[in-house]
Amino acid sequence: MTTPGIVARGVRRSFGDVHAVRDVSLEAREGAVTGLVGPNGSGKTTLLLMLASLLTPDAGEVRIGGVDPVADPAAARALLGWMPDALGAWASLTARETIVTTARLYDLDRDVAHARAAQLLQEVGLTDLADAPARVLSRGQKQRLGLARALVHDPRVLLLDEPASGLDPQARIDLRLLLRRLAADGRTILLSSHILSELEEVVDDAVFLVQGATVSSERVAEAATRVRTWRIRLADRDATASVLPIAQTLGLDAALVPVDRRDVLVGFDSDAAAATGLAALIGAGLPVAEFSAATGLLEHTFLDLEGGAR
Repeated sequence: MTTPGIVARGVRRSFGDVHAVRDVSLEAREGAVTGLVGPNGSGKTTLLLMLASLLTPDAGEVRIGGVDPVADPAAARALLGWMPDALGAWASLTARETIVTTARLYDLDRDVAHARAAQLLQEVGLTDLADAPARVLSRGQKQRLGLARALVHDPRVLLLDEPASGLDPQARIDLRLLLRRLAADGRTILLSSHILSELEEVVDDAVFLVQGATVSSERVAEAATRVRTWRIRLADRDATASVLPIAQTLGLDAALVPVDRRDVLVGFDSDAAAATGLAALIGAGLPVAEFSAATGLLEHTFLDLEGGAR
């Protein structure tokens, strides 16, 4: 059985009258990427700061690789790599100097630090900008430098706050591949992101936060099984002309079936129902060119939970 690299139980944190984290309990597995999903103001960054030992919880307990970051922050920081949403680097240092300096702060030997910097700059695609000062880097380039800095001491646990923010499409693909490789190496990765389509392709598990509290697994399962919209496109006609044959085949009222540009939108209450609908369309001889969920499962669940919280 896979063991948890991160554990939080009943964690709370307030700032005066603002209850940023009300009641969070979660586990993130070793060898897996866990997504932290929630709307703005749901407490994601505050939670990550507590896990990173940079904030002390008002209540509850946290363990990083079995270490209590409140009682022994130095031991916890030796195990984890922290990547904040903003780089927060020394603007006058180059990308290489930023990584080398961070490595030295983790007591890496000077030669090892330089070797590690070269390796990480290559890994995050910043070799050509190794000697450029951090202040001239773009938002996406700073994100890549922030990830390299988090990895400098080869941590077993990674806390990543919006790591894909500002990245171009190729850089996002590279990030996804890197995270999967790190997870396959047995590391624990917890990351937050507003780009749910990106999370969908990289995470193994997801934890949902609404109004500062984790949503129960039962509520998440309920949200995930609500009616989900699918896009259907026929190859030989436009969407308007496709509505009637699709509706007739699926036993729907054509007047109630919406169209979005080139696609006909149909709701199914489960993946099995969608598969049955697809089989019916093909069996009726309709030339189905596209049949896909309009939203990923994470986004579908998130929207249901956020709507239910209002």
